[in-house]
Order: sequence, then structure tokens, then C-alpha cells
Amino acid sequence: MKLTLSYSNLLAPNWLLPVAYCISQLATKNYICLMEVNEALVDKLAHLARLKFEPAEKEEIKNDLQKMIAFVEKLNELDTTGVEPLLHMTDEVNALREDEVQGSISRDEALKSAPLHDEKFFKVPKVIKK
Repeated sequence: MKLTLSYSNLLAPNWLLPVAYCISQLATKNYICLMEVNEALVDKLAHLARLKFEPAEKEEIKNDLQKMIAFVEKLNELDTTGVEPLLHMTDEVNALREDEVQGSISRDEALKSAPLHDEKFFKVPKVIKK
């Protein structure tokens, strides 16, 4: 069984292998992806995500990427004809609580605990510089 996966929307440069071919082994539940997830791809993805990896980590990430691609391809095998997309987890719209008036403290009480204040307002240090 030969499957294709397009990455042209995610990774625009041609040298990043825009199409992957994956084969699944159903009997062993192992998935083998024939897309070459090489060091250049890992380096490019790391650059885009602003990450740095050690050489040992790159090898692990390459294996994980191949497994993820194979899993997505396996999901693409499902027949979703007639299945509506799930946009929201529930059919409820604007499930909000009612407003309730609760007790509060007066302005004078609030200003008593402030380190700096005048008659009406809290005073805070300036945080925006020119």
C-alpha cells in the first residue's frame, strides 16, 4: 500500500522533500516511513522553532518525526465519508454564569493597604520609558 503526504503548505522550500511516501505494516503495528527525515530537515525545523539540539537528540527527533508522519498517514486511511468535522466539543453556545452582586471593600479601605496612594488613586512606578 503506497500513501502520499504533502508538506508543501508547511515547508515551502523544495529541498525539504514536499511529498512523503509511507508504508504501514498492519500485522506488527509498526509503521515505516520512507520519507527521508535527514539532518538537514531537523536543522531547518529547529531553526524555524528557534531550538538547538545536541547530535544525540537529533537522532531521536528524526525517529520521532518518522513515527509521527507514519501515524498521520495511517489516519488518512480512515473513511470519513459522511462524518461532519468536529468544530466544538459541545453544542452549547455562550454557557455563561449569571452575574451576582457580592460584597466589596470601600475605596478608603483599599487605599489603606497600598504602599503609595493619594486621596483617590493607587500610585505605581512608571514602567514605560521613552
